[in-house]
Amino acid sequence: MAEAPHAFGEFVLDPGRGLLRNKRAIALGQRGIALLEALLEARGSIVSKDALMERVWPGIAVEESNLTVQVAALRKALGPAPDGQEWIATVPRVGYRFIGTNAETRVASPPELRPALAVLPFNNLSGDPRQDYFADGIVDEIIAALSRFRSFAVVARDCSFAYRGIDVRKIAAKLGVRYVLEGSIRQAGNRLRIVAELVEGQSGTHMWAQTFDGALDEVFDFQDRITDRVATLIEPLIQSAEIERSRRERPGSVATYDIYLQALAKISTEIESDNAAAYALLMQGLAVEPDNAQLLAHATWALEHRYTMGWPALTDDDVQACAALARRALEHGAGDAMVMAHCGVALMQTVKDYDWGLAVLQAAAESNPNNPLAVVRAGLGHLHCGNVEDALNHYHRANRLTPGDRGAHLSLCGIAHAHVVLGEYDQALAWASRALASNPNFEPTLWMLIAANAHLGHMEDAHRHLAGLKRLTPDITVERIRAGQPGKYPDRIAGILEGLRLAGVPER
Repeated sequence: MAEAPHAFGEFVLDPGRGLLRNKRAIALGQRGIALLEALLEARGSIVSKDALMERVWPGIAVEESNLTVQVAALRKALGPAPDGQEWIATVPRVGYRFIGTNAETRVASPPELRPALAVLPFNNLSGDPRQDYFADGIVDEIIAALSRFRSFAVVARDCSFAYRGIDVRKIAAKLGVRYVLEGSIRQAGNRLRIVAELVEGQSGTHMWAQTFDGALDEVFDFQDRITDRVATLIEPLIQSAEIERSRRERPGSVATYDIYLQALAKISTEIESDNAAAYALLMQGLAVEPDNAQLLAHATWALEHRYTMGWPALTDDDVQACAALARRALEHGAGDAMVMAHCGVALMQTVKDYDWGLAVLQAAAESNPNNPLAVVRAGLGHLHCGNVEDALNHYHRANRLTPGDRGAHLSLCGIAHAHVVLGEYDQALAWASRALASNPNFEPTLWMLIAANAHLGHMEDAHRHLAGLKRLTPDITVERIRAGQPGKYPDRIAGILEGLRLAGVPER
């Protein structure tokens, strides 16, 4: 497929015709075109000198001065922007970025709306320059872990590390990011203290901070612990901030990223009416971007959850619609842990393709082991289609990643389910009670509480939780719950269904 042209100001860079100004060709050599194209493709983000030199002189070793000459020639050919400034800005010691009053856009595609994050080098407060390597190593690990998330972009190390000792707001503006992660490291004898802080770039407001203490002789375990915790916390913090920003700044926007955020907020409530509203939003977004993997995956999730909960259908055939959405999402979102997590559950629970579903879920957890939702859904895959002990290992890891945080009910309820399968009803009751405290609207938690209490003979408590379940789904039946569960190993759900029968849930 032919590459779409770039348009900015009075210019169009057409891959087939070169650079045009008001439809008239401008003399620009092959290297100048390659340089301009690389800058435009970055959409205002910084492009490092190394990346530009590789693009303009692929496979050839040249002096940096050659790049300087090409940039100067390109600036001369473009002339000043309408506001009198240069179209191309120099970022000292790092590279260049395309700016100008008219933001560059692809004629055939919308601008990047994902939030961006820069991780700055942590300040070494120890007074020992030999500790710089450790501080930089921590940040390298954090950048690598955060880069596995697809819901936000992370600025490359060679760009963010060029800034030390500069006001965060200025750094955010120069790098074109909304969020900045900074921190410090201090050593005293054998003890290490690291402080990490997430800052909103435009205002400089602190969103989150945490202190980590550890010993120098366990430095690698300490480093892994910090990386896991920071990577796990940053994604939901940014996501929550973006949802609030979308509500505040663009309440009526039809931009696909805003649609994604609005739908995510509704799906997460675990309420039937919100789920239906989320699906309608996602269909609206897919009408604009039919190949958007995030929208496809979340629409898959919405239908899968309805089917699992036994809620009224939204399409002529929710199962077939869910299967089609899942396949399209996996086709366009290969390697995205969240896409794979949503689609893997749909393949397993709704489509009943157990082997493929479990493989996709395992791949999701391996793709991003710091994404709690990917890990917890791998646990779900093993609970229904794999090994129960492997399920517990995944659930407990997810619970360690999100202790008391949003979404913790998924791992807590999963642990409870595994204990029901093992016949350990006291344990199931304890974990399900914690899940209920985390999210009282998640119906499977109530299934666990009803079943475990019924098996233990605590019928008064079982009936109390059944009343709560009927408030959420008045016409709930054993058959509706069974239909939404995988059937590869029927014994994995049998204990729950029997407990529901004991408590008085009708069969049909």
